[in-house]
Amino acid sequence: MFIDKAYIQNLLADARQTTDAEITAILDKAEGMSGLSHKEIAALLASENPAHLARIFEIAGRIKRHIYGNRIVMFAPLYVSDHCVNRCLYCSYNCGHSFGRRKLTMDEVREEVKHLEQMGHKRIALEAGEHDAECPLDYVLECMRTIYDMTFENGEIRRINVNIAATTVENYRRLRAEGIGTYILFQETYDKDEYERVHLSGPKKDYEYHLTAFDRALEGGIDDVGAGVLFGLADPYFEVMGLMLHNEHLEERFGVGFHTISVPRLCSADGMDIKTFPNLVDDATFEKVVAIIRLAVPFTGLILSTREDHDMREKLLKIGVSQLSAGSSTEVGGYAKRAANEASTSQFRVNDERTATEIISELLTSGYVPSFCTACYRSGRTGDRFMSLAKSGQIKNVCLPNALMTLCEYAMDYGDENFRAQAMAVIDENVATIENETIRVQTTENVEKIKANGERDFYL
Repeated sequence: MFIDKAYIQNLLADARQTTDAEITAILDKAEGMSGLSHKEIAALLASENPAHLARIFEIAGRIKRHIYGNRIVMFAPLYVSDHCVNRCLYCSYNCGHSFGRRKLTMDEVREEVKHLEQMGHKRIALEAGEHDAECPLDYVLECMRTIYDMTFENGEIRRINVNIAATTVENYRRLRAEGIGTYILFQETYDKDEYERVHLSGPKKDYEYHLTAFDRALEGGIDDVGAGVLFGLADPYFEVMGLMLHNEHLEERFGVGFHTISVPRLCSADGMDIKTFPNLVDDATFEKVVAIIRLAVPFTGLILSTREDHDMREKLLKIGVSQLSAGSSTEVGGYAKRAANEASTSQFRVNDERTATEIISELLTSGYVPSFCTACYRSGRTGDRFMSLAKSGQIKNVCLPNALMTLCEYAMDYGDENFRAQAMAVIDENVATIENETIRVQTTENVEKIKANGERDFYL
C-alpha cells in the first residue's frame, strides 16, 4: 500500500534535524516550481524558524501569482441527499443521528439549480451521503441529467463536479458517460488508526477501499480527480505527507495526479462534540500547511470552502487557494429554504455567510478576477493534457481571457450598474496585460459582443 504510516512518521521525526542551510536550499528549489521530495516537504513542515516561515509564505504567494495570476475560480455545492449508512463521528449525516432526512425530487433539484443560476454560478459540486437504497448511483446520474438539461435566460450550469462515496470502476464509467467534471473524494484522514476510530461502521469504514477509489475512477476513464483531508482529525503534517504520497502514486500509475486538493478544516456540526477531537488545527498551522502544499504541488488547484471565515479566506487566497465557494448552502434543499427565509440544518457550520455577490465584489476590489470558466473541461483540456499545458506555462493564454469573458457575462447578467462599472474596469485593466496580440484582440471583441449584443459563452 502506498500509504505507510511508519515511513511517514519516520520522515517527520528525521525532519526535525534539518539544518537552516538545508531549509534554505529546499526553498531555493521550491522557487523553481518543480515540486519537492517527501523529505523536503517534511523538512518544511518541521521548521518553526520565523525567517523560514516568512519565506515559505512569500514563495507560495509568488507561485500562486505566477501560475494562476489573479484569477479565482468560483463554485457552489449542491446537496441532493442526506441519507447515509455510515457512522462517522465528525459528520452530522451520521446514521445514528435522528433528524428528518430527505433527498430532492427532480423538481426540487431544478428549484435549487434555479437559485444557484440566479447567483451566477456555472460550476457546482454535487454532494450526497452514502446510501445505496435511498441514493443509488442511478439517482445521482438522474440529478446530473436534470441539471445539464436546464437552460436559463442567462445560461446554464456548465460543469458538475461530483462528491459521492467510493464506488466501482463500472460506476465511474457511468459517471464519465454522464459528463462528470471532477470526481471529488476526501480521504478524511490518511492515518489508518485515526480513520478507524472516527468511522465506526458502514462501507466507509473500509480504509483501503476508500483509499483506492481514485485508482478505480481513473481506470473508469475519469480524467480529473480531486482529493482532500479533513484537517483536525489527525496530525496535520501527517495528512500533508499522505496527500503527497497519494498524489505521487497516481502520477506513477496513471501519469496524472490530483487536479485539485481541498483543504477543509474540522468545524462544529450538529450531533458532534468538537472537543473530542485532539488534533484541531490552529490558524497559524493551517496557513503554514496550505502554503507548503502550494510549494509541493505548484500546478494543482487548491479549493477552500465556506467552513473558513472571511479573514482566513483572504489570507489563504494570497498564498495558494485558487478556487472558492460563494453563497454556499450545505443543506439538502438549502437554497430554496434560504430564498424563503426558512430555518436550515446544515452538514457543517458555514463561517462565511456573505452572499455570492458580496464575495465576488470584494474579490474585484482586492484585485482578483472571479472566474466562472469551464472551458478546459469542455475543450478536452483535462487530466494529463491540462497538466502539460499548466507546466509549460501555456495555459495562461486561455485562462485569463476565459476568466474575463465569463466575468463580463456575470456582470451583464447579474450585476447592478455599480457592479458592472467595477467589473468592466477590472476587465479593461486585465485585457491590456494579455501578451498574445491575437488573443488580446479576440478577447476584446468577445467582451464587446457580450456587452453590446447579449451574446454569451465565448471561450478559448
